[in-house]
Amino acid sequence: MLDRQIVQMYLDRNEQAIAETKKAYGSYLLTIAFNILGNHEDAEEAESDTYVRTWNVIPPQIPLKLKVFLAKITRNISIDIYRKQHAERRGGQGCDKLLSELEEALPALSEGVDEMTPDKALDGSELTRVINEFLASLDERKRVIFVKRYWYGASVADIASELSLTDNNVATTLFRLRASLKDFLEKEEIAI
Repeated sequence: MLDRQIVQMYLDRNEQAIAETKKAYGSYLLTIAFNILGNHEDAEEAESDTYVRTWNVIPPQIPLKLKVFLAKITRNISIDIYRKQHAERRGGQGCDKLLSELEEALPALSEGVDEMTPDKALDGSELTRVINEFLASLDERKRVIFVKRYWYGASVADIASELSLTDNNVATTLFRLRASLKDFLEKEEIAI
């Protein structure tokens, strides 16, 4: 079934839309959730919550790319679940590992809101714009590695396997990308 047909089912309030969404994207969404949460039961909960949230937001929202729309919802739900648990990661990569890696380029991530001074504060939309510019400056392979790691939470091993690279090659590329991001932010005169 085509994405536009599935979206139309949501717009028509046809409950079959959820079943069709699960059939088309269930394993993809479960993978995203598992990469963040590291626990199959929690990942299934996030996948299930994605269908409910999608049902509640279509309409009024009408996604242009259903797969991307669903991935964003799943990612946000998974991060919310992770934060609510306040527990050490139970397998998988977990948010702590990803954030600690990015702290090299964005040290403000490790600071509490109370510790941030106005000259260090960076508006979320401004950070998004700058990171998008940084990503646009990369070749496709590096951009894919960065996004798979820091957006989808994929492990270094999974990225290496998918792109036919060694784990060491991916880890080195990520290290260099974080250093490049830090340099990019400094050149843009972004206070971090």
